[in-house]
Amino acid sequence: MSERGRALRVRGKATPWGRFPHVKRAGDFLYVSGTSCRRPDDTYVGVEVDKHGVANLDIRAQTRAVIENIGDILKAAGGSLADLVQITTYLVNMNDFKGYNEVYAEFFDEEGPTRATVAVHQLPHPHLLIEMQAVAYHPQERS
Repeated sequence: MSERGRALRVRGKATPWGRFPHVKRAGDFLYVSGTSCRRPDDTYVGVEVDKHGVANLDIRAQTRAVIENIGDILKAAGGSLADLVQITTYLVNMNDFKGYNEVYAEFFDEEGPTRATVAVHQLPHPHLLIEMQAVAYHPQERS
């Protein structure tokens, strides 16, 4: 992924539900598209459905999976979570902010990326509580 403007869809990750890449390079920056906890088989981390069809959704498990997915995507582009400079998080319910923040702190501290967290009405699937997009600084000569 050393060419300027090169886009990449990462094998082993859930296929985007649209015509866009998982990550795109622009100069020394890597832009990661909105990423969720969706697995390649279209199941979701942090979702348990009981015998009555009631879904129990776990913000902590989903947050961890999203950050790990971003890490995998960056790795495929030659980078890592340590290269992140900015993250935008979309939460369906701000009541999940505490659980999300606790897991986020397992990966990042005050020296980590800048961050914005916003509430949204909904995400592309009713089992999704969180989606994140990110920007990483990873000079091309390191790729």
